[in-house]
Amino acid sequence: MNQNRRIIFKAIAGISFFLLLSYNSAFALDGQTIYKTYCASCHKPDKDFTGPALKGARDREPTKDWAYKWVNHVDDMVNTDPYAKTLLAKFGSKMTQFSDLKQDEIKAILDWADSYAPPNATPPPGGKPGESDNSLLYGLLTLILGIIALILLQVNSNLKKLSDEKSGKRVPNPVPFYRNKAYLLLGVIVLFLIGGYYTINAAIGLGRMKGYQPIQPIYYSHKVHAGTNQISCLYCHAGAQESKHANIPSVNVCMNCHMAIKEYAGDPIIREDGTTVNANAEIQKLYDYAGWNPVKKSFDRAGKQIEWVKIHNLPDHVYFNHSQHVKVGQQACQTCHGPIQEMPEVAQFAELSMGWCINCHRETKVQFNDDNGHGNKFYSIYERFHEDIRNKKYDSVTVEKIGGTECQKCHY
Repeated sequence: MNQNRRIIFKAIAGISFFLLLSYNSAFALDGQTIYKTYCASCHKPDKDFTGPALKGARDREPTKDWAYKWVNHVDDMVNTDPYAKTLLAKFGSKMTQFSDLKQDEIKAILDWADSYAPPNATPPPGGKPGESDNSLLYGLLTLILGIIALILLQVNSNLKKLSDEKSGKRVPNPVPFYRNKAYLLLGVIVLFLIGGYYTINAAIGLGRMKGYQPIQPIYYSHKVHAGTNQISCLYCHAGAQESKHANIPSVNVCMNCHMAIKEYAGDPIIREDGTTVNANAEIQKLYDYAGWNPVKKSFDRAGKQIEWVKIHNLPDHVYFNHSQHVKVGQQACQTCHGPIQEMPEVAQFAELSMGWCINCHRETKVQFNDDNGHGNKFYSIYERFHEDIRNKKYDSVTVEKIGGTECQKCHY
């Protein structure tokens, strides 16, 4: 009985020790990932954008922990806090409130921003680049300390045997570690926990393609078109405002401009791998697809459609309507697609998971029609909410309150 108790005690102690050591590597918060999910559409780490730069935010706050309170209670503080009113006056728009973000998640974002260094820049003394990842180091330390723990357990067993023999007790020879039931049980449990962790993570991430950036038949830079040249998203993706699908522009839409624009004269376009794009060659590819002869200024051969590779793809059982979000919900393209006007080549910005969408519905306020008939008439049927706002029961209504988190809203 005592032997069984010792085995169980060793197993529990070993598991607790392993979990304590592996906590940092398995569950460490990734500030950069959280930043990209919640903050990147309005904030940059090192300079002002739609909102203030995140780097040094805690140094600028009027009181300790002000930033943590601000993220969770924007709607209240913007009307009562002097510093919040100053930010609103400076940037002209109120930040979205993220009540679900925990303090350690906000801290991870601000820690990452404080240590951020622009690409190809030398990180500050004692700091680290924004892209640094210590997961491998944590993993190696965990493995080394785990091995040391097993060795110490074995040494403890041998010392106990020597002590018992010296006191005159007869004890059996110690069992080799590879036949020791306590170690075998501990190994099985550890393997089960590690396998379960990676299996669950893989299952959760199944079908999610955040960061997906396929090679397209023509290198199309949104930074040049939507950023530098300020072309409206709706000029090319007209369906986003009027229909379920945003629509990929036809070759004719591209040719509306490029019949006149034959050469690129802007700043060099750099690929992700650092190579420079031959922009004029990409324009010629467009002419080949369109069947356009820039010398004769005529379509002298049959054209064909450009086979663009789809980037953003939701599961078949998910219903998503662009017009309901863009026209009715009055959401900017950047809400889901990120800072599209800064992307040389488009990549999937958000994970587009169900949790990501639901969090947005919980935080986004409905743009109701006002008493003068201005605003969004789509929601005019919600009379009860209009009356509650008039009666100062609450100052706003989120999408969640009008059924935005009900299963049948998004699933067939």
